[in-house]
Amino acid sequence: MNVRRSAAVLAATAVIGAASPAVAADPSPSASPSSPALPPGLYGSANPQYDGVWRQSLALLAQHTAGVKPAAEAVTWLTGQQCASGAFAPFRADTAKACDAKLPVDSNNTAAAVQALAALGGHDAETARAVAWLKSVQNKDGGWGYAPGGASDTNSTSVVVGALTAVGEKPAQVEKGGNSAYDALLAFALPCKGAGAGAFAFQPGKAGELAANADATAAGVVGALGLGMVVEAGRKTDGDCAGSGNPTPRQAAANGASYLAGAVAKTGHLTSAMPGSTDQPDYGNTADAVVALAAQGGAGQAAKPLRWLERNSAAWARQSGPAAYAQLVFAAHATGTDPRDFGGTDLVARLNATGPAPRSADGQTGRSGADSDKADKADKKEQKGSSPSVWWIIGVGLVAGIGIGFLISGRNRRRKP
Repeated sequence: MNVRRSAAVLAATAVIGAASPAVAADPSPSASPSSPALPPGLYGSANPQYDGVWRQSLALLAQHTAGVKPAAEAVTWLTGQQCASGAFAPFRADTAKACDAKLPVDSNNTAAAVQALAALGGHDAETARAVAWLKSVQNKDGGWGYAPGGASDTNSTSVVVGALTAVGEKPAQVEKGGNSAYDALLAFALPCKGAGAGAFAFQPGKAGELAANADATAAGVVGALGLGMVVEAGRKTDGDCAGSGNPTPRQAAANGASYLAGAVAKTGHLTSAMPGSTDQPDYGNTADAVVALAAQGGAGQAAKPLRWLERNSAAWARQSGPAAYAQLVFAAHATGTDPRDFGGTDLVARLNATGPAPRSADGQTGRSGADSDKADKADKKEQKGSSPSVWWIIGVGLVAGIGIGFLISGRNRRRKP
């Protein structure tokens, strides 16, 4: 629901299939001597310059969703990243220094932080400032772009819808120029006839044309339903794209789910491609598709891609980091699947082991322990059988990431369904 990252090759290790804007993972390689020192409380061991707030927000939200109480220092790290304006940037190395015009704050990191902090509770002041900032940068078409003033896109608009809903706002009543987020999303929805029937586009092309985008469709379905990253399974609905002319947001969501169902029908997963390379499975976008399908049509509709993730996502998540584990936790939750036994992987233990240990019953925190030991043993076992596709992801990621926003969610508007 995933959401955009600033252009940078550093953060691209998990770009292909990592946690996604439109509904992204820990995509940056390990910190180097020139990278910012990793601060205490942060999840993941990679350079946080381009995804620190994003991966932290997803990690905390996933822990909460799984019934885990995050470490106090992890929550403090996230709240400490907020600017006085209410906005969040991907990462602030020096939080003692006030945010200035050069700091690249954005809607995606801000909206993700709102969803996490709202779920945890006790952060009304922080979420109120963040939502006020989001409202101040809403576009006249009712949507949001990644950066303030940027053209609206499906992914950014959807993650902001999730933030508004998380704090009790009604997205339909948050308007600019007489338009709400739903007006913007409907403008990105393709009709039920022709190529990409029922899908959402990331943005209109130069001539105003709409091109189907699986990543944006997953985000658009969830956003059109007024939901955030954490969803409950919806009621089973007719899987066919229906209606024409001016669909309601709910009908557009149903149409988008129909498109996604068709996209995963053959293989069980979505794909990503780079020029000159063979199409590869897109793990993160597939996880987002599971969430969207379950939200719109119930767990049964998401069964095939869910089973594929259970069989194939462990190595990808291990390489990609906390946000990838979070995406899988969200997919498990949406379908009523146990995240502690996801195809034999304990996603919760793996996630917990990427940062400060969660608070125990007595409120104490600390690193190491059973989660870390369990994850280390599983890592050694998985490394013996790592699939070639994981290394393709890493190699491609090192040359990917050009264009603002494509690193936070690991999504590229040119990806194939």
